[in-house]
Amino acid sequence: MSGMQELPGSVVEGLRAAFGSAGYTVDGVAERLGKQANGALGRNETAPAARRTDSGDALDTMIRLFLLQRTVPEGLVNKAFPGIDLVAPGIIAISGGEARAVLDIRPFAEDEREWWVVADPTPGLDGRREAMRSDYVLGIAPASLSLIHLTVPIKADRALDIGTGCGIQSLHLADRVNQLVATDVNPRALQLARWTAALNRIDLDVRDGSLYEPVRGERFDLIVSNPPYVISPPGGDLTYRETGYAGDAVVEQLVRQAPDHLTDGGWCQLLANWTCVRGENWQDRIATWTADRSAWAVQREQLDPSEYVELWLRDAGLHGSPQYTTRYDEWMRYLDDHSVEAIGMGWITLHNVEGTLAAESWPYEIERPIGPHVLHRFERLEGLPADLTALHLRVADDVIQETTGQPGAEDPATIVLRRQRGMRRAEQVDTVLAGFVGACDGDLSTGQILAALADLMDRPVVDVLSDYLPQIRNLIVEGFLNY
Repeated sequence: MSGMQELPGSVVEGLRAAFGSAGYTVDGVAERLGKQANGALGRNETAPAARRTDSGDALDTMIRLFLLQRTVPEGLVNKAFPGIDLVAPGIIAISGGEARAVLDIRPFAEDEREWWVVADPTPGLDGRREAMRSDYVLGIAPASLSLIHLTVPIKADRALDIGTGCGIQSLHLADRVNQLVATDVNPRALQLARWTAALNRIDLDVRDGSLYEPVRGERFDLIVSNPPYVISPPGGDLTYRETGYAGDAVVEQLVRQAPDHLTDGGWCQLLANWTCVRGENWQDRIATWTADRSAWAVQREQLDPSEYVELWLRDAGLHGSPQYTTRYDEWMRYLDDHSVEAIGMGWITLHNVEGTLAAESWPYEIERPIGPHVLHRFERLEGLPADLTALHLRVADDVIQETTGQPGAEDPATIVLRRQRGMRRAEQVDTVLAGFVGACDGDLSTGQILAALADLMDRPVVDVLSDYLPQIRNLIVEGFLNY
């Protein structure tokens, strides 16, 4: 595919009709394959699915062609897509009466919405690991789904999807944003994003350019990005994951420049890798990027340099290739030259209001989608009054208390409050704070409850307030207590 050709309207409508008629949806595919074959396909193994898709009907043809990357007789393709020319736009190729998919078109569902996503074929099926083309366009992947789950559920007038790739983030935003702009530096990605939008009848303003260049002078209520954040030496040629920026500079620039392109109170959310440099605190580094804006950085995983290099060499299909060890050594030297002792992997959310950065490591299981919790956490943090004593608090419905101790002991050795939703945090508390939380039914104010506890302990109220109000503030911010 060359140039920026549009997908002909006849092909768009023909594909939609064919997919709909065959039941080529997430549920339709899952039902046809069954649990075992579906699970194997999720592990990039196609043999069980091939055994269940040999009927020759339209749905089996579509599954074999696009999801299994098997060759299919030309006659079956013509039956599945009657009167539709899939060769001219470069969707399939035909040789010797056999058709193969040049692109991957697969169903995607979220809540009650159904879409089809156009991307390059999934690499690594059945153990095959060919090196990917430099302008490879990634389809539905764990990272893109993570960003979907992270995005705050707000209605917006304008939204920007930086590094759109196949356009999946724009699909996610389409029904709650009036104007969508998607950018990328990869012409092939821009083309496939246009095709994804057309196939799903979404109005998408697609623009060519790096970072904020295509939207200079414009502002948005929401910016999302799954950028090419891989920290690698010069010479990496996979556009979807690598740039010419040194270290984590591409993420830094996205964060630093975000306020200039956000409306007041707007949001910027991105997936990120960042360097953990010897002698520096990674939280402090990111704080220089977010400056005086309210922000939250969560490190979901941290890898040492060798683990990181191995991860991305495998991702590129280079494991076992002649250039593997050479590239490995180059990459390790590059990270060592930049004093990188580890690489953090996670997300950053910036809210364009005055505030500070909260940065933490949280490798534990979380609720998905996490976006509603992210929004509520910022609302609680930014809306809390300086004086908490007048608040009438209630315990969140998902909070449980766990105690441990010796059998028969008068008091537990430890008390832990645990949330079942959101970040699913656990906070260890003492008997006083546990008693306070237990009394939070909305009837008495925070000040009244603490005064009663002070009286029970025969302690000055001012001391109890000083000791426990900071802890109570934290429990409110983290959603244990509502007001």
